[in-house]
Amino acid sequence: MTSLPITESFGAYLTDERHFSPYTARCYGADLRQFIEYLCDEAGREIDRPQEELAFKQISQGSGGVAGSTARDTLTATICGADADLIRAYLSHLSEQSYSPATMARKIATLRSFYKWANRAGFAKTNPMTLIRTPRQSKRLPKAITVEQIEQLLAAPGDKDVLGRRDRAMLETLYSTGIRVSELVGLNHGDLDHEHEALHIRGKGRKERIVPLGSHALAAIKSYTDHLEKDARFAPIWATRHEKPNLPLFLNKHGERLSARSVRRKLDKYLREVGLDPSISPHTLRHSFATHLLENGADLRSVQELLGHQSLSTTQVYTHLSTKRVEETYNNAHPRAKNAG
Repeated sequence: MTSLPITESFGAYLTDERHFSPYTARCYGADLRQFIEYLCDEAGREIDRPQEELAFKQISQGSGGVAGSTARDTLTATICGADADLIRAYLSHLSEQSYSPATMARKIATLRSFYKWANRAGFAKTNPMTLIRTPRQSKRLPKAITVEQIEQLLAAPGDKDVLGRRDRAMLETLYSTGIRVSELVGLNHGDLDHEHEALHIRGKGRKERIVPLGSHALAAIKSYTDHLEKDARFAPIWATRHEKPNLPLFLNKHGERLSARSVRRKLDKYLREVGLDPSISPHTLRHSFATHLLENGADLRSVQELLGHQSLSTTQVYTHLSTKRVEETYNNAHPRAKNAG
């Protein structure tokens, strides 16, 4: 992999201080490695790891900085001394690769975060990204499916064995709560509050929230966990749940924590069985949860809390999906909304 001590330090900052998920940190790392590979190609050189480590050490200690004799001719020095022209040349190179506007925006966002950190940490004297504009891109509305399609999907898993009941419980929980698939697979048995009919969720940035569970989801989870106790494969594992607070709620066939990829595979299976759009993803259930709440009168702030959005503006995108309901409400409620007949 193409990486440098300075970008590895940035990765540690993302996970240790900003509490980014490992997946998000890896995406940032991949974008920075692509930037480094571009610089290597332009300079016609390969990475000299010992030299780059020494250069970063000098910069970190402030002993000579990028102007030091050892650091001057390194990629680390090139990155720390980058100006807007270098960044524009790199972005021009990326634009020739036919990336989508969304991918380009993400790569720019990675550089923006990196140079903001490098400038604040004293590694880069200036932040070249302050002179770089992110191209405007058309807003893509979240995809939501109808209540009828949701009903078809939730009815697909069978109840003949514990794994079918698990799948039904997972899908019911995703739609009932609107949680992310990463939050779903991260659930432990202790996160289920039967008394208050709620789930304890650990979300992005290690933020925690409580979300209510609908009666259908509760019943599906109970059906699943009751059968865990009766199934010879899982009963010994499930019997230890009171002594193991971190025991996963949703287990795979080996009795281990289910992965997000497995959830997607299970969803794909049931979409094929009922003939629904194969592009529907676990995140579609989250979008549908928010859209259906707003269409039935929920206020935006409540939906924001349920989704775990830090900013209300992130939740506001769902209001565009509810325009038809608002228009119908207006036409039915306002005395002068309709033409006089």
